[in-house]
Amino acid sequence: MERARQAKETRSEGKASPLTTAALNNPQIVTVAVYVLGGDRRYVDTEDVAVKANELAPRRFAWRKHPDQINLELVRVYLSDAKKPEHGEYLRGSGNEGWMLTAEGLAYARQAARRLDPGLLARVPMSPAERRQHARERRRLLATEAYAKFRAGHLGEVSRREAETFFRVDDYVVGAARERKIDRLLAMFSNDAELGEASRAIATILRQPSRDP
Repeated sequence: MERARQAKETRSEGKASPLTTAALNNPQIVTVAVYVLGGDRRYVDTEDVAVKANELAPRRFAWRKHPDQINLELVRVYLSDAKKPEHGEYLRGSGNEGWMLTAEGLAYARQAARRLDPGLLARVPMSPAERRQHARERRRLLATEAYAKFRAGHLGEVSRREAETFFRVDDYVVGAARERKIDRLLAMFSNDAELGEASRAIATILRQPSRDP
């Protein structure tokens, strides 16, 4: 009986019903907009998010008296909301620096995108410069001591300093700036066959209280 129930649940999960943007709340809409605009790789400008969010959910972010115009301040409010724990902490950033997905935001956006109309979700491709940067960073990470220990099955031997080198942070990079750098790398390589699991595991070392130099 238990096996039959589990098999039924698995089949149900594999046949998730399609979503429409009407089923998403406003912080979720702007999160998907950031994803479509390449916000797993770079910071995205508020105005670009506003335009894409309006395409995903027409008139949702418009002025009440001028429904043909996007209310930029309203979009900024929901972008800020998407940073909060009660909305999943899907984004980092601000109106000045732009907006980028956290690891949680990327996971959510990918899950939502699989169930939304593909016509709405044509992703902004990597530029040649971004592809070169991605390749250089990937080579660097594969050559780190932290990755070598992870691959050998010795994650417990990775020192905090080695984990910091992996993520290119040090004692002077603290607080939100530190989290941004960690999240950016996690997002960049989340689907990488070699680095995805490794980067998530090594990140846990930096998010624990310091245990060694």
